[in-house]
Amino acid sequence: MKISTSNQYTSANSVLIFIVSILLGYNIYQAICHPEKSDLFICIILVALTSVTVQKYGTKADQKKKI
Repeated sequence: MKISTSNQYTSANSVLIFIVSILLGYNIYQAICHPEKSDLFICIILVALTSVTVQKYGTKADQKKKI
């Protein structure tokens, strides 16, 4: 059985974006209401790493479709 890697990356990227979005929203809420409990800096780093990951693996799947 052949498994498409582009589908794996797509679903993994979607889950990763969903989790990071929840964490970012929660940390922004904490920064507004309870600044002492906020980990906004760590969350921004997580957003940057997610962006790099999605660009890296999303581009490979797009290039395979073009060929």
